[in-house]
Amino acid sequence: MKPFLEVLQEGRILVFDGAMGTQLEERGLHPGPQWNIEAPETIADVHRAYLDAGADILLTNTFSANRLGLEHSRLTDKLKELNTAGVELCKKAADGRAYVSADIGSTGQLLEPYGTYTKDQFREIFEEQAIVLAEAGVDLFTVETMTDINEIVIAIKACKSVSNLPVIASMSFNPGAAGPRTMMGNTVEECARAMAEAGADVIGANCGGITPEQMAEVIAEMKRVVDKPLAAQPNAGLPELIDNRAVFNLPPDAFAAGAIRCIDAGAVIVGGCCGTTPAHIAALRHSLDSRL
Repeated sequence: MKPFLEVLQEGRILVFDGAMGTQLEERGLHPGPQWNIEAPETIADVHRAYLDAGADILLTNTFSANRLGLEHSRLTDKLKELNTAGVELCKKAADGRAYVSADIGSTGQLLEPYGTYTKDQFREIFEEQAIVLAEAGVDLFTVETMTDINEIVIAIKACKSVSNLPVIASMSFNPGAAGPRTMMGNTVEECARAMAEAGADVIGANCGGITPEQMAEVIAEMKRVVDKPLAAQPNAGLPELIDNRAVFNLPPDAFAAGAIRCIDAGAVIVGGCCGTTPAHIAALRHSLDSRL
């Protein structure tokens, strides 16, 4: 395969995969990186399903596999094993037909003064995970679902400090009277500029409390303020609480229509986040190919 950034420069639209957690729950498992070693074939099956649906980029099952993320389940001693296994499973499933992106999520903690962690501590945590993922052989990093502008800047710089691999950086937004904001109150413009200045090769939005159509508006705002390739990974609509569980009910065709609006707004990479399935990605792939 051609280098990732070279393909983007050629103007090709790339398709991300969809949610891992949704697929694990359908298979009777709760989301988490422990399945990379406890149920590897299940993880591989999910990756293969998204590849067959038409995804060009597969995300490793390592979203919460940083030191702080693993503390809750007492798996910090398996950090290297879980991240390495996650990459190996994804690479095997991709079979040279899709890019393998290391999925890096939030620490789940807050920086000072809202929390107890320093920027240096966060940097060390992200560097630790990024080194393992890079050594395992990923094609790029995806730092996603971030809600604090300071945390995502640290994560981007950490990835760049340990590797020359491309970095996609993505933040989550919620609707507001004065426009979309992150949970920490950051605006779309602030986030776009900060991610670009930190060195991200691609910036964008994923997850959050917005619809695919609202995410298209976020992408349009990012395109207005920065000159970077843009990525969008909306949820399958807004969640409904059913039996104390968040359920996303937007059908694949409606999701695909919203994702296409993100492309029209300027996104060159599109995919799915919470609630999306291989059927959603297949519908997006079909809609995209129909436009060519």
